[in-house]
Amino acid sequence: MTNTTANSPAINYPELVEKIKCWGKELGFSQLGITDIDLSKHEKALEQWLANNYHGNMDYMARHGLMRARPAELETGTIRAISVRLDYLPTQAKCARILKLKDHAYISRYALGRDYHKLMRKRLQQLGKKITTYFENLEGDDFNFRPFVDSAPILERPLAEKAGLGWVGKHSLLLNKEAGSWFFIGELLIDIPLPVSTIETTDKSTTSNDCGSCVACIKICPTKAIVEPYVVDARRCISYFTIESPDPIPLELRPLMGNRIYGCDDCQLICPWNKYAKLSLESDFQARHQLDEITLLELFSWDETYFLESLQGSPIRRIGFQSWQRNIAVALGNASFDANIITALEAKLTTASTMVAEHIQWALSQQNERKLVDSKNANTRLNARLIRSIEKGLPRDA
Repeated sequence: MTNTTANSPAINYPELVEKIKCWGKELGFSQLGITDIDLSKHEKALEQWLANNYHGNMDYMARHGLMRARPAELETGTIRAISVRLDYLPTQAKCARILKLKDHAYISRYALGRDYHKLMRKRLQQLGKKITTYFENLEGDDFNFRPFVDSAPILERPLAEKAGLGWVGKHSLLLNKEAGSWFFIGELLIDIPLPVSTIETTDKSTTSNDCGSCVACIKICPTKAIVEPYVVDARRCISYFTIESPDPIPLELRPLMGNRIYGCDDCQLICPWNKYAKLSLESDFQARHQLDEITLLELFSWDETYFLESLQGSPIRRIGFQSWQRNIAVALGNASFDANIITALEAKLTTASTMVAEHIQWALSQQNERKLVDSKNANTRLNARLIRSIEKGLPRDA
């Protein structure tokens, strides 16, 4: 990325910023901000997070190292970033209720519709082309850009924070006073000196951000993955194990997963700021295939072909069929005893991979144990009723 005319006196940068904001709205972005790319204050925390192995087996996190805090190393010539927000909250998502239905599958809200990567990247590309056209009309002045949506070694949330889109909350997600946290972010790295939207003033070590003293997200985390404010240990995170990791899920974490088969929204569901969340107007982000209220057994009955066909265009598809079955098996193990669940689990054993079979065996042991407990409880209740019946039939002086 090179620019030989960025300082041309013919360019009215404040005017261009206003045009960019208008173009952003036209393209459907919920918010847009501009920032410099100095993320040096985050380097120490990034190094410590990697040193603690909090990234788990996401080797790409460590492979790029401090480049994540140095956008100019990622794209030479970058001096600014245009950061955007796109709300994704589905209008009819039944998340809180589904978490209580043990025989149903809980899927993170962001994944109920189509994959956001392509949609946002396309719109960022369109925004970049509009700016390019603006420069072309100025006697051929150069402009270079590169869009990213959760697809590059870059600290997107701190960058968005600097651009004024919100602040990084104690759960490590970006929060906005007017939109909560149910939104995607992306950025356009550019090589022109646009005026920045805000000056970074939040320093968590000396001043409080708008999370204040609230620790609801830390307390609600099922697996205690938020090990301290603003720090998440992926090795304990349900989203990490159900989405990012292809490995067996640790035994001690399986009972804590409940019916969550793809991601976990607990820290967002509990966040007080999400009462201000905006419903998405994007049809692509609305729930598809009844994924917001579907049973575990129905999903477990899918074969690989049906999985790939049904989830075409969904972010879920990228985890692959093996991880999908693994996740559902664990959730079935956490469900209330049901003979149909045992039948379904046993049927899958004949075709399951070694990794999936191990999770199925675990689920069967959980179901059989629950069956035994239910049987004992039923016998106890029956004996109690018999005793009461006998006592009612005895003479008063017996």
